[in-house]
Amino acid sequence: MVNYKVLVIIFLLIQVSSFAQDKAQVPIPSDWFLLDPEKDSVQGVSAERTYETLLKNRPSKTVIVAIIDSGIDIDHEDLKNVIWTNEKEIPKNGIDDDKNGYVDDVHGWNFIGGKSGNVEADTYELTREYMRLRAIYDGNEKRKIPKKQKKEFEQYSKIKIKYEKLKAKNQEQYDLYNSLYSNVMSSTDTLKKILKVEKLTPELIQDFTTNEPSLLLAKAFLLNLYKNVDENTEIDTFYSQLKEAIDYYSVIVKYGYNTEFDSRKIIGDDYSNLYQKGYGNNDVKGPDATHGTHVAGIVAADRKNAIGIKGIADNVKIMPVRAVPNGDERDKDIANAILYAVDNGAQVINMSFGKSFSPEKVAVDKAVKYAEQNGVLLVHAAGNDGDDNDVEANFPSRFYLNGKEAQNWLEIGASAWGKDNEFIGAFSNYGKKTVDLFAPGVEIYSTTPDNTYKEESGTSMASPSTTGVAALLLSYFPELTTSELKDILKKSTRKFDGLKVKKPGTETKVYFSDLSSSGGIVNAFEAVKMAQKIKPTLLKK
Repeated sequence: MVNYKVLVIIFLLIQVSSFAQDKAQVPIPSDWFLLDPEKDSVQGVSAERTYETLLKNRPSKTVIVAIIDSGIDIDHEDLKNVIWTNEKEIPKNGIDDDKNGYVDDVHGWNFIGGKSGNVEADTYELTREYMRLRAIYDGNEKRKIPKKQKKEFEQYSKIKIKYEKLKAKNQEQYDLYNSLYSNVMSSTDTLKKILKVEKLTPELIQDFTTNEPSLLLAKAFLLNLYKNVDENTEIDTFYSQLKEAIDYYSVIVKYGYNTEFDSRKIIGDDYSNLYQKGYGNNDVKGPDATHGTHVAGIVAADRKNAIGIKGIADNVKIMPVRAVPNGDERDKDIANAILYAVDNGAQVINMSFGKSFSPEKVAVDKAVKYAEQNGVLLVHAAGNDGDDNDVEANFPSRFYLNGKEAQNWLEIGASAWGKDNEFIGAFSNYGKKTVDLFAPGVEIYSTTPDNTYKEESGTSMASPSTTGVAALLLSYFPELTTSELKDILKKSTRKFDGLKVKKPGTETKVYFSDLSSSGGIVNAFEAVKMAQKIKPTLLKK
């Protein structure tokens, strides 16, 4: 009934649960990312202080912010009033009224959908690169490789090893979690049936006596679980987290490392044509809009409706552009998503996604250059691997294939609420040269589909925290150039001179100022003060 092999992971889950309990003992405001260190003792962006003082009763202009992501619930109670509408498009008439190449794109566009449905999960770029190179080199390991192909062959050898290792590792994790869950549920159901109860308690299990070996094993298994989790409600949470882990690894195994899966059959485009327009559909929500909806809420959740949460920017229209599946986004889709956003008036584009390979980077570079030429700011999440982006590749990137650098790009790491040295996301990527600044990205409470709200962590949350401040600045100082906007956001960051923090993913202490080029955390209050000096009389009542 119970396989002791799976008990090893129970300790990891218990440790996670214990950490959550310890954190819960310290009351952190759910809107901490909006707050101010001086007034509220948390390292937020100081949005509330900024509105209450520097921007009180000042007029503003609407800013369009594109969110390239997994989709957005445009009917959410806290977002429906801030969703962009393409006024040139007549809804549901099946005609491309504004002649932009996209039919009925009333509230944005979905580049990972087709006539028959939407892509929810996709393979990883590692898998796709492995497949591409395998078709060229598999079986040729022993033959002499032409000199001009030697570098690519060596790359294939490394990718093959990495792919096979990660595929096996994740399959093992899935099998372990699935086995543990089966044993937990089997033990629970068996004892419920024997004891004739709907809910087990530690007392009931402890008092249960039997000589049956399998039942004794079930009893010991569950008592060990209860011993490490205090309340019955926490047991339910444990079950839920365990199921989430199974679902997580199931997607990785079924899609991420599956060389047989081809999402483009759903979309129906010619993927070899990187500059193809018009493919996709207008379903901007898609099958799972959790990530994108959460990101959108951080930027612009309705600040006037007295429900849910407040976003950072108070005069924004969110343009949903769906291009990110559960898996790795594709370069063609990201390139077209950027082009679509720029052509339809976006002034800031949030990009909370990333990957370690970019085989069609030429198309993405072209789109980034187009955004740069049109004065559109691109804000990108640095990644969640605890890596140094100065060393490890992370795409999309500000660096073009020709070695030049896009001047309209901000790369963002994740910070937390704590004082002293406790305000860096342990998962966050960093980089003295490649990461510009840090922003709130740990336990951020924001909108999720179907009028719900939840906490999420990641540089995916830090990026919109910065996007929100950028939109705020453009709203009140609309004549700021992209260069001025980027310069203000970097120079106005909150600094911590001489402070050492744990380098993400390690126990090593480093200067916080060495983790990004600005050495600070995004700061709306100081950014507005700086903007007032540059454009002091832009908007009047």
